Amino acid sequence: MSKEIDFKNRDRFIQLGITISVLRKMRGMSQEQLAAKAMMSRSHLSAIEAPNIVRPFSVEVLFNIADALKVEPGDLLNTAMIPDQILNNKEK
Repeated sequence: MSKEIDFKNRDRFIQLGITISVLRKMRGMSQEQLAAKAMMSRSHLSAIEAPNIVRPFSVEVLFNIADALKVEPGDLLNTAMIPDQILNNKEK
């Protein structure tokens, strides 16, 4: 995967990381807990969530994070739904 991020996508990656962080905290999960459930390292998750870092990641990682947070992958991309609609959508 190329490390070069198109400028227009930079803000999208940052917003996605913030969304993941907000949902993780709303679920009462630490980065370690989410990383373990999403089958990734805590340092990779930390870089994804960091608002001052743009860390591209695969669709597979997106799917794993969504499953661990109990949301649909597309909901993570639709930040207009944050936080109540996503949180209430699949929480059981």
